[in-house]
Amino acid sequence: MFKYSLDNKRYHTLNYYYKNKYHSKVVKIPINIGCSCPNKKNGGCIYCNGDFEFSKTTESLLEQFNKNKVAFDQKWPNSKYIIYFQNGTNTYGDFKEITKIFNEALTIPNVVGITIATRPDCIDEKWLNYFSEINSKTDLTIELGLQSAHDSTLELINRGHTKETFTKIVKLLKTNHIKVVVHIINGLPNETKEMMIDTIKYLNDLDIDGIKIHMLYISKNTLIEKWFNDSKIKLLTKEEYIDIVANELSYLKPEIVIHRITGDPDVNALIEPKWLVKKRQLINDIDKYMVSHKLYQGCKYN
Repeated sequence: MFKYSLDNKRYHTLNYYYKNKYHSKVVKIPINIGCSCPNKKNGGCIYCNGDFEFSKTTESLLEQFNKNKVAFDQKWPNSKYIIYFQNGTNTYGDFKEITKIFNEALTIPNVVGITIATRPDCIDEKWLNYFSEINSKTDLTIELGLQSAHDSTLELINRGHTKETFTKIVKLLKTNHIKVVVHIINGLPNETKEMMIDTIKYLNDLDIDGIKIHMLYISKNTLIEKWFNDSKIKLLTKEEYIDIVANELSYLKPEIVIHRITGDPDVNALIEPKWLVKKRQLINDIDKYMVSHKLYQGCKYN
């Protein structure tokens, strides 16, 4: 059995990480504080339909927390919680108002940590100082979208920042002993399997703590929808995606925690590929591929 797994996975599972650290079931509670995205003014990323804008709520932090944890409590009573500020760019907006909400999260019983999703171009010295302060009080994780380590791709998808900007911020966060989880997307236009694996090798050198791997999919009301309809891009097949993910994991340092190996597209907005909806089956197929090809996380890392 792979060292960092409790359920016969061949990669470092989030379940293993939490169980090993807290000796308890840990549940992430998603929270929306209504943050937008600075890249909107530039047209936004080509695959984004701004769903974080549509899901804004007037409910308070505590109201959202209590409502969202009900189902989890029924399945896993006596859990510990991590509050996940997920929607939008959660360091984009009024600093005092946002940090007031973050500070409130620290006071909720059985909350052992907070995770803040943001962009590398929305973290300045003021935010770094604040992160260092609360990192001494709780289990803080910063989630950053990279998507690709290739500037040509970042420009094509209108990401709004460069690899250099991303590298600088991750190094500053790590210098301040703050955990970093990175999002990447497989199947971006013009990228080869080798380019996707190069993104993994780049992240190994940055000493990140966790990764979320996604598949490029087409949602309604996005620029990439038009590209897809005009046959300007070709999506990965399920078989190609499985092969790429399994090989990416084989190059990834074993200590890096796998938070996701596939995404959760909104079924009402999803155009293609439809096979992404069957998430459990896809994960099982990746597991089987790794077994049949004798792969495990880090087996090609050097």
